[in-house]
Amino acid sequence: MPASDVIVPVPDGEAISGRGRRELVLLAEHDEVAITWSRYAPGERGPGLHVHREHTDAFYVLAGEVTFAVGPEAEAIAVGAGGFVAVPPNVAHTYANESDAEARWLNVHAPQTGFATYLRALRAGADTDFDQFDPPADGGRPAGEAIVSAPGEGERLRSGKRAVLLKGVLPDLCVAEWDLDGPFDGPDPHHHDRQVDAYYVLEGELDLTVEGAVHAVGPDTLACVPRGVRHTFAHHRPGTARVLNLHAPDGGFADYLRRASR
Repeated sequence: MPASDVIVPVPDGEAISGRGRRELVLLAEHDEVAITWSRYAPGERGPGLHVHREHTDAFYVLAGEVTFAVGPEAEAIAVGAGGFVAVPPNVAHTYANESDAEARWLNVHAPQTGFATYLRALRAGADTDFDQFDPPADGGRPAGEAIVSAPGEGERLRSGKRAVLLKGVLPDLCVAEWDLDGPFDGPDPHHHDRQVDAYYVLEGELDLTVEGAVHAVGPDTLACVPRGVRHTFAHHRPGTARVLNLHAPDGGFADYLRRASR
């Protein structure tokens, strides 16, 4: 498999919109998940309040602050860099940059339910069906069913030089922050039959092995490994690396991390 099919720096992703005040880049597209990168200037707002009926919509804030409106009452929740929000099906939500600084974030749709096709249709000014609807008459499920994990919050797991912060675990998606302190060897080369395994490097550099070839993956780069592709990772340098790891669906990955940290 060509490395370019797996490893995508943000500037090399598929540009959906690139206006001066906002930008949207498609980084990965699989049946199990679609991952995008967004940038909003102050005052920029997302779509109107809406629900998804068949997938989870999740956000990891990379820089700045994003304000989410969630639930029947559109409860406002401001989330800073390192914060995570996951909205399960039938919970109403939207988002905006209500701060006075630029905001950047990753958006994850799991499963993607045609999200990439929907984005391309928007870019072309065309219509297409997608799993996005106005909130139901009763407002939908309560805001409390969304996962909101503030910066530094989450379930902490540690094993040797590896510290993991589980930011959110749902059937559709598991999201974890990895902090690697010095050299660290990951698991033996392996593949997943039912999961996409993705890594977004926040700081430092990760050595990702895909089908026997080793690739250095630096900051602001997504490595998204499809089902059935053998891979592993390591951190061979002094200092630290921070990596956001996503499994779609969870498929027991969170429990695996818990067992490995005992």
